[in-house]
Amino acid sequence: METLGYILSIFIGITLGLIGGGGSILTVPVFVYLFHIEPTLATSYSLFIVGLTSLTGTVYQYLRGYVNLRAAGTFGLASVITVFTVRKFVLPAIPAILFRAGAITVTKSTALMVLFAALMLAASVSMILGHREQLHPKRQGHLTPLFVYGVGIGLVTGLLGAGGGFLIIPALVILLRVPIKEAIGTSLFIITINSLVGFAGDIGHTPIDWPFLFRILAITVSGVIMGSVIGRRIPSERLRSGFGWFVLTMGIYILSRELF
Repeated sequence: METLGYILSIFIGITLGLIGGGGSILTVPVFVYLFHIEPTLATSYSLFIVGLTSLTGTVYQYLRGYVNLRAAGTFGLASVITVFTVRKFVLPAIPAILFRAGAITVTKSTALMVLFAALMLAASVSMILGHREQLHPKRQGHLTPLFVYGVGIGLVTGLLGAGGGFLIIPALVILLRVPIKEAIGTSLFIITINSLVGFAGDIGHTPIDWPFLFRILAITVSGVIMGSVIGRRIPSERLRSGFGWFVLTMGIYILSRELF
């Protein structure tokens, strides 16, 4: 099972490099089901891996002129503050057992995985449908929807350890009218900041297996470099759709496993 986990780690990096998001949605399930890491700790590990892997992709995209720093600053502040608050104060305060009702016990770990499965289902729909909004961009939004989007992405990243690229890219395209290639690069930059800030909020709360993390990091970074290079040769929308169906299947599997 661990061998499969390492193989999927390459896939996570390749997907992040190709489409600016999506790959991180697999990181927590890989840690939980293939490496048998407790879900709360898995979200912390995911933030570290996703953050540094996305940083590699960000540098590559920035050198090509596809990172819009102004858009990232406008959009990212609310999400960064939310991520740090959730990881530093909210998540540690959630009890291990949320409630009991007769023979039914709902734990923090189960709730996190159910929420993660729901996130995967939502992400899969976004990926399968694609970014059709880029063809008919709406007029640029005001600060309020930007702030709300930023807080929402911060909650996703903080609670579940996922980068939220499938939410960030449409928001950049619709609300800030950023071209799709810039949106992908800018998404990687925002994911980097959110994830690393979230991981910083975990320091002191969770034990860290650094050798294991750096092994996974080396694999995913190799993947994101491969994905960024390959991305110039194949249509990203075709990959996004195929990956969306895979994520949909994984989300249904996790939901059925946790609930039944």
